[in-house]
Amino acid sequence: MSDLAHPAAAAGHQAPRPVVSPGRLEAFSDGVLAIAITLLVLDLHPSERRGGVAHDLLHLWPSYLAYVASFLYIGVVWVNHHALFTRIAAVDVGLLWRNLFVLLAASALPFPAAQLASAMHDGTHGDQVAALTLYSVVAAGIATGWLALYHHLHRHPELRAAHVGEGFFRNERRRAAAGLLAPAVPLLVSLADPTIGIALLLATPLFYALTAEGLRASR
Repeated sequence: MSDLAHPAAAAGHQAPRPVVSPGRLEAFSDGVLAIAITLLVLDLHPSERRGGVAHDLLHLWPSYLAYVASFLYIGVVWVNHHALFTRIAAVDVGLLWRNLFVLLAASALPFPAAQLASAMHDGTHGDQVAALTLYSVVAAGIATGWLALYHHLHRHPELRAAHVGEGFFRNERRRAAAGLLAPAVPLLVSLADPTIGIALLLATPLFYALTAEGLRASR
């Protein structure tokens, strides 16, 4: 494609200096997310108590809930990441580092997930709230990474694919901002009931799953 065919060229933006190809960056990101999502299952431990397997398996339900919530969270990050890279034509240094921040936050999720499962299993109410706070901070970190990524792409139209509208990434910042505030809801609810707080954590990845192709107003 010639420079004249790209909206950034028509607007007078200089073509970005190649840092890494979008395909290579997406492949690297896929690998990081695949490892992170695999690590989640390591926190599901089988019962070794003779005669108590059924009881122990039922007693581990907080671990199952934390696993499902975290699997969906990282899975939705991957789905949104894939949708993002169908709209990127080039990668600059700024995009490279912001993408790494998203991966940093997402790959950290197994730790608060394990802590949350442990606290729900045999921790005090204070332990459970503290674990949910840690989880919420990491979730907010993921949203912060997306916000920085979308903001950079909005300010650098030369990086976007030719079929992407001018306002797409501007509007995508709203999705990221919603994800930045969303973890506060389950955290506040956990002060009364941590179990409901965990269930509400599923709402954030559900929102991002349903809007993976962008908000309707941004199309």
